[in-house]
Amino acid sequence: MSRSFRVLPLVLLLGLAGCGGILPKPAAPPSLYRLTAVSGFTATAAPVPVQLLIDAPSAEAALDTTRIALGRSATTLDYFADAAWTDRLPVVVQARLVQSFENSHRLAAVSATATLFRVDAVLTTELHHFEASYDGVGAPHWRIEIAVKLIHQPDRKLVAERIFTGEAPAARNDMASIVDAADEDWRGVARQIVDWAADNLSRVPR
Repeated sequence: MSRSFRVLPLVLLLGLAGCGGILPKPAAPPSLYRLTAVSGFTATAAPVPVQLLIDAPSAEAALDTTRIALGRSATTLDYFADAAWTDRLPVVVQARLVQSFENSHRLAAVSATATLFRVDAVLTTELHHFEASYDGVGAPHWRIEIAVKLIHQPDRKLVAERIFTGEAPAARNDMASIVDAADEDWRGVARQIVDWAADNLSRVPR
């Protein structure tokens, strides 16, 4: 085999690399968005002497993702292009719930890790809805629905359960406004969860 034949593939590859538009360009990374924790709780008396474990939320596969969901009907779910949460949604929700409980100062301790302390109660959550909903006109509104259970330990007795819902309209039909509505809606729901859980745990005999 001649030397000129052996180097031909390399010459062709260099030529292709030099032709703009032949090789695909890598996609731009998505813009990342986060939820925030609730703060500014009304001061209460001494914290309830309960150590609460906040379990990782459960969710169907469509919501157990970093992608930000949008719904155009009751039976369809899609995702915004070029936008994502900073982590899988259940991980984000769990972390912000822990921070919200800590900011409330209503319980003795709260954590997402059972090994940090003796667990007196567990808060479990299930994400039913966490998406921007379009009704066909203008900007969407955000829809959240979270089922919550409080379980006493170590006997695993159900203390209370409730489904929390919230809706918040986006000011404009752009990603920043849509995520702002998500955060507003989320903080309203999270505040209700914190107050509800603390009130119920304060009534549990110890």
